[in-house]
Amino acid sequence: MNHFDQYNMKLSQFKFRLPEEQIAQFPNPYRDEAKMLVLHRKSGEIEHRQVKNMVDYFGDKDVFVLNDTKVFPARLYAKKDKTLANIEIFLLRELNHNFRFWDVLVDPARKIRIGNKLFLDEDTTIVAEVIDNTTSRGRTLRFLTDYDNAEFTQYLYSLGNMPLPKYIRRPMDEETRQQFEEQFPDMTEKELDEERYQTIFADKIGAVAAPAASLHFSKNLMKRLEIAGVDLQCLTSHMGLGNFKEIDVEDLTKHKEDSEQIIVPETLANAVNKAKKANAHVCAVGTEVMRALEHVAGTDGQIKAYDGWTNKFIFPPYEFSVATNFFVNFYFPESSQLLMVAAFAGFENTMKAYDVAIKEGYKFGDYGDAMLIVD
Repeated sequence: MNHFDQYNMKLSQFKFRLPEEQIAQFPNPYRDEAKMLVLHRKSGEIEHRQVKNMVDYFGDKDVFVLNDTKVFPARLYAKKDKTLANIEIFLLRELNHNFRFWDVLVDPARKIRIGNKLFLDEDTTIVAEVIDNTTSRGRTLRFLTDYDNAEFTQYLYSLGNMPLPKYIRRPMDEETRQQFEEQFPDMTEKELDEERYQTIFADKIGAVAAPAASLHFSKNLMKRLEIAGVDLQCLTSHMGLGNFKEIDVEDLTKHKEDSEQIIVPETLANAVNKAKKANAHVCAVGTEVMRALEHVAGTDGQIKAYDGWTNKFIFPPYEFSVATNFFVNFYFPESSQLLMVAAFAGFENTMKAYDVAIKEGYKFGDYGDAMLIVD
């Protein structure tokens, strides 16, 4: 691809055939033993390693930037008043804690109108009243209960399920279930998802999608990185449903990315800026981390503390200012995450690596394998 063509890239160039059996339905039994394809972006060389081997590529004064958002159990099931029809409620964000107003999605939406009441438990200790329409599937709910605010939130979350993306099938088909029972003999599906669809350093609640790349980090791997002299820092990016939103325009310049809240602390900004001055590596762990870093970067590549929102959409061509390395999962065809990876690693490098990954049986998606992009 010549230089000019990179400025006219279309969505369809990021299409490829992904075998369904390579969409991960559950994680590797051990977080850091997932397969890891290492792509050297200058040479195009590819290595096949495991996540725990990433220590070999980093050392003293390098910085890793992780995402410490915490996923909350956003998927609830309710019954509609009068008809008792089954309704799925997907919590998006709390609008007002005292009045218990929430933005949600409902399914099937055509049955849910303003004034309807939804029963979340058999004892009707929590009832959701529909008070507004926001989008075709979106509603604003007011939760009615005798619980105080703290008890209400705790009970609401106890009713919920982890918001797995739809491509992770629950319940599983028979073949997948047998694989699951072999690899996780002492866990139920719910227990597995509550533990593994969450990072070990999850801290600030607010995400309805897991920061998939960060799911690979184990306590052992983090300790080995620290011993090697790597500085592990966290920002917060509360990932929303935009992570699963399909791009529906061929002309990438016309795509609008959903906004997400990001918090970049002063300590992280100082650590990254210090590493940049020392010509050390800065590794962005996950596309949401890369986007946050680029949002707060100045023209000199230095970053500043920030607490706000970003809808930055990164696609080729793009000149990155902050990270020198990129640790990611394998993403779906024509996804915004794949476009960002291609912008960082180069289009031809990326599509070649994905072709190799498919041939070598790498798993795709939030529970899938990983890719480390280095110089």
